[in-house]
Amino acid sequence: MVLVIILAIIGAIAVTLFLLDSLWSVLELVTSYLTPFFLPTEEQSLTKKFGSWAAVTGSTDGVGREYARELARRGLNIVLISRNLDKLRNVAAEIEKESSVKTKIIVADFSKGAEVYRHIEDELKDIPLGILVNNVGIQYDYPARLCELPASKAWELINVNVGAVTLLSRLVLAGMAARGRGALVNVCSGAELQPLPLMAVYAATKVYVRSLTLAIREEYAAHGIHVQHVSPLFIATKMNAFSPRLERGGLLVPDARTYARHAVATLGRVHDTTGYWLHGLQYFFIKVAPEWLRIKIGIYMNEDFRKEHFESVRLKTH
Repeated sequence: MVLVIILAIIGAIAVTLFLLDSLWSVLELVTSYLTPFFLPTEEQSLTKKFGSWAAVTGSTDGVGREYARELARRGLNIVLISRNLDKLRNVAAEIEKESSVKTKIIVADFSKGAEVYRHIEDELKDIPLGILVNNVGIQYDYPARLCELPASKAWELINVNVGAVTLLSRLVLAGMAARGRGALVNVCSGAELQPLPLMAVYAATKVYVRSLTLAIREEYAAHGIHVQHVSPLFIATKMNAFSPRLERGGLLVPDARTYARHAVATLGRVHDTTGYWLHGLQYFFIKVAPEWLRIKIGIYMNEDFRKEHFESVRLKTH
């Protein structure tokens, strides 16, 4: 009888800890919004916390562009890093007009691999970078089995999703540590939560980003650097062009501007977040399900997106 009671207590503790861990993202997100009301004297200025310059990768479209605009609205000068020069110039002009801050553009195609980082390092050497948002990433063109994925696309996924966050984090952390302050924001994905059939390589790269981010946080915890892991679910951007439904957006699929506004509000306040409160709730319910069930739901969902993609292609060609 005593053994049964002990086992019951251990089981209850384990379940409680599991639920608390699963709810942590939601709790941190709620805390980030309530803090200004309960601690109105807390310093909220990102420029005072981290410095006057922020860099955003993948900053000409979608979440990256809106992250850059939102940071500029908060008074930060912005380094825009992306591969299209014309788009970079347009976004820079837009930001300078909207927010009266300085901008700098750096052309970099992360799919090229190691060759791009020396150029970025040279361009950033005289800028005391306070915030780096590692946002750049690519997705499958449409859900596909591994052997259907071109080798060139697989390398592109690895070079962009894994290479950029690794090498750029390494590039800026030394300077932040020397100054004793800074923020590193690594944009991940809810795909990190489980192996994802028909998007296997993409999901695996996001597991890597999460692992890297949490490890870096511990390595630089004593240096005054805020390392944030941001894990959104679906957002209405061109990354999800394989699904017209996702591109249209909805209550659970915010547009990039809405998402960025909420996500930037958490910067400097919480370490792990989905960036958007409804994504936090979804993240919780996904996480409490057993992994085998998440995998089964993942392949069902992606098979549906795959059908939607080919149906959309068929309609466009007729």
